[in-house]
Amino acid sequence: MDASIGGGAVAGSDTSASGTPGRQSHPVPPDAWEQAEMRASLATREISSVYRQLRKHGVSQRQIAAMTGQSQSEVSEILKGRQVMAYDVLTRIADGLGVPRGYMGLAYDEATAIKVVGAADGQQAEEDESVKRRRFLAHAAQVTMGAAVFGPESGTWSAGPAKTPAPGRIGMTDVRQVEAATRALRSLDYQYGGGFCRDAVVAQLSWGQQMLESNGTEMVKNRLFVALADLHSLAGWTSFDTGLMDSARGHFANALDLAKQGDNHPLVANVLYRMGRVYLHQDAPNDALKLFQLGQIAAQESGSELAVAVLCANEAWAYAMMGNEEQAVKLLGRSKDEFARANLAEAESWVKFFTETDVYAMIGTVHTVLAAKNAEHTKYAIPALTKAVESYDDDMARSKTFMLSALATNHLLEGDLDHGAKVGSKAVDTAEGIKSERVKDRMRPLQVEAERRRNNADARDLADRLNSFYAA
Repeated sequence: MDASIGGGAVAGSDTSASGTPGRQSHPVPPDAWEQAEMRASLATREISSVYRQLRKHGVSQRQIAAMTGQSQSEVSEILKGRQVMAYDVLTRIADGLGVPRGYMGLAYDEATAIKVVGAADGQQAEEDESVKRRRFLAHAAQVTMGAAVFGPESGTWSAGPAKTPAPGRIGMTDVRQVEAATRALRSLDYQYGGGFCRDAVVAQLSWGQQMLESNGTEMVKNRLFVALADLHSLAGWTSFDTGLMDSARGHFANALDLAKQGDNHPLVANVLYRMGRVYLHQDAPNDALKLFQLGQIAAQESGSELAVAVLCANEAWAYAMMGNEEQAVKLLGRSKDEFARANLAEAESWVKFFTETDVYAMIGTVHTVLAAKNAEHTKYAIPALTKAVESYDDDMARSKTFMLSALATNHLLEGDLDHGAKVGSKAVDTAEGIKSERVKDRMRPLQVEAERRRNNADARDLADRLNSFYAA
């Protein structure tokens, strides 16, 4: 990926892609990138807004097209609201217009390229997965409790960040840029999957990490710790979603350290919950449960009932996978009680994702696991999953796919093959637009149940469609 492509000069001038003036001045005023509205648009990569503001500065569509290497029709479409999300196009636009790359989180140099494109999981591939899990548990315990409960100190998790230039001194505006970019990238992850945005998350992180070396007030630095912890957590989640488990573990470990430095207990709880989900996905519920229990300590220290509700629900999931029906149902009940007590308006941003819809989703998920051994649980799973499916909109496409798949599985288990096949087909429809290895893994139980019922035409059609989906 050559970030210099398309950064040509404006026709008829001697202006370079970086904005160095030659015979004529650069068409973009030097202070344009420093204005608050422009900085906000750059931080969230709202290119249509950037172009509209350039037009207000007197920069023509023709000049924008020439600087960015785009056609005037492309520029016109972007001005009308078309989103630009491809990383190579974003870098080309930044270089062509002369935008400081850090303003868009595009610290993309050779070292970052290795992180983004290289074999991110090769570093620890020779180590047994159970050993890696124990090492992370040791690190998590040390961060949460100040002592390595499960094993020795974990040591270094990942290589140092790329040495890209960063401001000598940072303020709240710089930190808010990181926060805004993280929110925008997380929205893309929810809607399209980690495979769609992980490269951008890692590159944004490479830039943000450099700010740790910058000067700033204690208040600014503490907020930076938390902002980067959240960005590391997103990098871990998108790595998990694309099947890069070692990368996920490294990012979550760094997120824990930074959240602890920022003295943010809810975020510590959130990171432990997310890493526990990785272990559930790897069919290691015992290790997942330990992380959820550590997260519970941080959640209780934070005083957040909502964080406690999240951890209880996921502990229930772990117990269900371990076959402990009594504990699973008990913890689901506690999760519902804690959620009912939670002050949602004042909840920390890290747990606001857990809404009433997610409560239904967790109830349905836990009972789906239990239904695999006792079909009686379908009567609890189906109503909860139905409510979750009805409440998730297109912005939560991945979560909706999980719920559709689980709902279809329950209908097949219950013997309602016609309806199960219809819901399963909807799950495949949604899954086809998402770049997520996790979606494929979570749909395996549906494939198994459909295959078992091949003597039924509807189930057979669903099984064939799922096989085609996995083969694609």
